[in-house]
Amino acid sequence: MRRRDFLKQSTAASAAALAAGAGPAILGAEDKSGTKNPIIGKGEYRYECIHNWGELPRQIRWETTHGVTVDDEGFIYIKHQGLNRAAMDTIVVFDPKGKYVRSFGKGYYPGGHGIDIRKEGSEQFLYLCDIEHRLVIKTTLKGEEVWKLCYPVEAGVYKRVNQYRPTNVAFAPDGGFYVGDGYGSNYIHQYDKDAKWVRTWGGSGTEPGKMRTPHGLWLDDRKGRTPSLVVADRANARLQYFTLDGKYIEMVKDVLFPAHFDIRDDVLLVPDLHARVSLFDKDNKPIVHLGDDADWRKKVLDGFKVRGKPDEWLPGKFVHPHDACFDRDGNIFVVEWVQTGRVTLLRRV
Repeated sequence: MRRRDFLKQSTAASAAALAAGAGPAILGAEDKSGTKNPIIGKGEYRYECIHNWGELPRQIRWETTHGVTVDDEGFIYIKHQGLNRAAMDTIVVFDPKGKYVRSFGKGYYPGGHGIDIRKEGSEQFLYLCDIEHRLVIKTTLKGEEVWKLCYPVEAGVYKRVNQYRPTNVAFAPDGGFYVGDGYGSNYIHQYDKDAKWVRTWGGSGTEPGKMRTPHGLWLDDRKGRTPSLVVADRANARLQYFTLDGKYIEMVKDVLFPAHFDIRDDVLLVPDLHARVSLFDKDNKPIVHLGDDADWRKKVLDGFKVRGKPDEWLPGKFVHPHDACFDRDGNIFVVEWVQTGRVTLLRRV
């Protein structure tokens, strides 16, 4: 994500947010001050906060970490955007202990953004969003491309490719998928299992069903709920729910600047770019806002200078969580939109 885009999108949401309440590290190591890793959260949702997780190889340095996902074997895939310097791989794979496994995706630099995994039959695939080249790409877990999609001409809502910048993908239960045009024209596009366009809805606005930065989206199929699509309508500071064919249902407002989602059992995970990570129960009532601190958030949002100053980051606090996901044991990986990139493991205790 470009800084100018973030500044523009944040203006309206910052007032509400203020009112509301570097190198790789070895997994489990103590922080630089010699103290133990902080514990954040409450009740059943308490986590050891291990910042700077994962051991990067020499040829890669994080440049604004943007996406994270975990495969069935427990390997962690982290995607960073790049700062338009010397091109490098945008996707780095780690084993569960944080050891480097492989990397790929140099061709997506400096557009690395959304990344999620879906199992189709016996094989798993990555669905990627590239905001520089304005593409959605499906690949194998080793980076071999299956197909690429640009904007849907059939939708009739675009005149130029620069009106389209896809940010994230969600998976439909029938094998299809949805694309959020988060940095473009604020539409949601639905495709079938063969990557053929089905329908488009949304567009710019603040009324229900309209969006300002539909940045993340997810199939909410938690037990007891009718399966529906939840969208992180980020610059409107809300979540919006839609039926699987795009009809507006309802919204959730106990968020600040929501970025994306994951689900484990009855819990909805929402990384929030305004310095916290939230967990919601099956009724979308907040369980806990991890790292939430109004004074720290005020500092983070003051000109967004802190994102470029790692020496000022506080243990147990977040700067700009951009994506997060559960692993198979209920731990949480968080990646942040900061200049140097940052990966945090929240190890459940």
